[in-house]
Amino acid sequence: MSNISIGLILIAVLFVLVLLGLRIAVALMAVAFAGVWLIRGNFDLSMRLMSMASYNGVANYLFATIPLFVLMGHLVSISNVGKDTFDVAEALLRRLLGGLGIATVAANTVFAAVTGVSIASAAVFTKVAVPEMTRHGYRPSFSAGTVAGSSVLGMLIPPSLLLIIYGVLAEQSIGRMFIAGLIPGVLLAGGFVLWIVLVAKFAPGFVFTKDYLEQKQHVQDLPPAMPMSEIVRKLMPIVVLVFFVLGGLYSGFFTPTEAGGVGAFAALVVALLRRSLDLRKWWQVLTQTGSISVGILALLVAASFYSQMLAVAGIPSAIGSFVQNSGFGAVGFLIVYVVLVLLLGMILDSSSILLIVVPIAAPIAQGLGFDLIQFGIITVIAVEVGLLTPPFGISIFTVHSTLGDSRTSLESIFAGALPYVAVMLIVLTLVAVFPGLIIG
Repeated sequence: MSNISIGLILIAVLFVLVLLGLRIAVALMAVAFAGVWLIRGNFDLSMRLMSMASYNGVANYLFATIPLFVLMGHLVSISNVGKDTFDVAEALLRRLLGGLGIATVAANTVFAAVTGVSIASAAVFTKVAVPEMTRHGYRPSFSAGTVAGSSVLGMLIPPSLLLIIYGVLAEQSIGRMFIAGLIPGVLLAGGFVLWIVLVAKFAPGFVFTKDYLEQKQHVQDLPPAMPMSEIVRKLMPIVVLVFFVLGGLYSGFFTPTEAGGVGAFAALVVALLRRSLDLRKWWQVLTQTGSISVGILALLVAASFYSQMLAVAGIPSAIGSFVQNSGFGAVGFLIVYVVLVLLLGMILDSSSILLIVVPIAAPIAQGLGFDLIQFGIITVIAVEVGLLTPPFGISIFTVHSTLGDSRTSLESIFAGALPYVAVMLIVLTLVAVFPGLIIG
């Protein structure tokens, strides 16, 4: 049996193991170890490559970025910064038809700029935005779907854990990935807002309850105005965090790792000044940060070993040659790749998809002439679609479980989030067709 055949069989085995419920890090490590052993017939070589992947993973300076941004996200979440951001957006946009939906997208956009985790955004704004929207006559499915749909901004607008993971896997600059995600993230947020404005005007029954439309309470039931002093007070923490993290990063004053450290420290100061952090919460933040960071580190170490196994088997070069000789060309490869990622998003989580496909696809894309920064943004958007599609749809499940309302079914939230999937696919197409949108 050829090395290529062994490699392809092992990739199929990897998918089976993951679908059977084996942890992705364990599955990647086991398949990689077995692959090198079978292909080279050398147990000691497998052990050496595994130890090298582990050492390089722990020693890599870029990995310090992950726990720092995770820590910052947890500190921001417990400081009620998300609620304050939504309150300000609600006050400023209260006179617009569909204003609370737009406020949810706006608040999620700003919140994404300091957390980088979609699930955190989904959990925070489910508690904050959905009850407020429901109280003002919005349909529960639209409210929950809007929160779930806009939560994906956390994985595209920098800082983003998925952009970090892709950068490490594809050996691209994390700083360039962050900058590249800015315009697509803004386009995505703008597309969400445009959808809400259009549907609220031309199909209000999709947005508002029947009782609300019959009573015509659009003007009488406005949220109260907010004094400018309160707006400044509520926005100041998020402005400071965005200024330090993104301002320092985009100006070149900070590296991504330094920006994570500064942001984590600033978030700690905000939490202390707001008196939202006691010893018990501090311990929870530290343990959750450690748990998430170690889990991601283990995944990346396993993915590094998996990439080495693929290289030993010659899989990327073989698939690249097949694509070039098949007549598909770069466009055909990209279409097949995106469809594959979208299908995987229905059954796997975001990190798992990146860990499995990027080591194979990135070398092929580079060989076909793609800029790997642009390819990374396309990949992350496609992966994020999986957060909103059944049966996995982790953002949908997060909103549903956090909401805890039996009147809002899982199916209705999926239906409410479906238009946001369409907007994401449009933005993905724009990024693929117009590389100039990527400024990384």
